Amino acid sequence: MSVLKRTVFAFTLAGAVAALVLPASAEEQVAPPRLKWSFAGPFGRYDQGQLQRGFKIYKEVCAVCHSMSMVAFRNLAEPGGPGFSEAQAAAVASEYKIQDLDDKGAPSERAGRLADYFPSPFPNELAAAAVHGVAPPDMSTLAKARTYQRGFPWFVFDIFTQYQEQGPDYIAALLKGYEKAPQGFQLPPNGHYNRYFPGHNIAMPAPLQDGQVTYDDGAPQTVDQYSRDVSAFLMWVAEPHLVQRKRIGLQVMIFLIVFAGLMYFTKKKVWHDA
Repeated sequence: MSVLKRTVFAFTLAGAVAALVLPASAEEQVAPPRLKWSFAGPFGRYDQGQLQRGFKIYKEVCAVCHSMSMVAFRNLAEPGGPGFSEAQAAAVASEYKIQDLDDKGAPSERAGRLADYFPSPFPNELAAAAVHGVAPPDMSTLAKARTYQRGFPWFVFDIFTQYQEQGPDYIAALLKGYEKAPQGFQLPPNGHYNRYFPGHNIAMPAPLQDGQVTYDDGAPQTVDQYSRDVSAFLMWVAEPHLVQRKRIGLQVMIFLIVFAGLMYFTKKKVWHDA
């Protein structure tokens, strides 16, 4: 049996055992549909237009409740991102009020600068929980943190297809997954039924409606388009250097292939007369 066959067999056996051993949960998460993304695959890269639309969704809808504390305004102008110029990023920063200290150490408020990070809409988590019942999660790493388990046998195929878009798939599906609760399902007060949320009870009401945000590039102004755009933007927020990482990875692979070839011919030359 070849090494590849043994490897596939080992993964298949491990997945089968896990499927038999792990107990099924009554609140098992529904797997969202797999979507096509421009940044998928070893040669994928972000669509700047989509990132700019996604940022507009975040700014006009999501930022009312959700923070993005690990992202600085200057990041909007960095290569591989939404493609804003430094002046545009500075203009975005100036729209925000930043809590700071003046020269005497007294609390003060000023306009945002490129070096500042996106401020939270609430002074602390307790204040956020007092409004919403639970503090809305920070969106800085949401596309990496909020994912789902594909289960057996799909995770075996994911190893070979390099499928890493579970996060944006899940976020896009969740934003479109609001439905009327089925008969017999008990929702707590202020709860909302969502097909893709674990347990199906989510505190956040449906945030998007058709025509809610105006696009300037002619893209459809629908919930489906909104959800895709903001999910792609959150993927960039969680992994802003994805394009650079893939480019470096490709360069390393090319180097290793060339190096392996050189070592092979060197070995043949050295041991030719042995």
